[in-house]
Amino acid sequence: MTLIAVGAIDPSRAQFDQFKALPRDQPVHMLNLVRLRAMAQYPEGHPDRDKSRTGLEAYRAYGRESAPVFKRVGGQQIWAGRPELVVTGPQDEAWDLAFIAAYPSGGAFLEMVTDPVYRVVVQHRTAGVLDSRLIRMAPLEPGEGFGE
Repeated sequence: MTLIAVGAIDPSRAQFDQFKALPRDQPVHMLNLVRLRAMAQYPEGHPDRDKSRTGLEAYRAYGRESAPVFKRVGGQQIWAGRPELVVTGPQDEAWDLAFIAAYPSGGAFLEMVTDPVYRVVVQHRTAGVLDSRLIRMAPLEPGEGFGE
């Protein structure tokens, strides 16, 4: 029997505490890199457990059902792309989805992830995602060259 390692899906307690310690009144951009499961894995007792959903279908259900909360807190998706190739970096860090979500503040993001409706629908994300990266970024005005 081969065990498949589970990737990073949710922040650790320490990571979440670090996020909460950063300023909550400043705009935040969240870079999302997502690797999906072939087939969603819902927990025992979840109504979608036996529906044979793909990871993409589960992730799309998460997006649809969390959208009202995302919009209510002022969130908006400002960039999305389909990764094609890792040019520099580990080849095993290939991603299915990449996008940047903007929030008016760190507090707005915290409001979203603690909302009772969001807490229920995030189960679709957990079922569909094999691995992910969620990177908080402070927005900057781009300069003329790279890194400016």
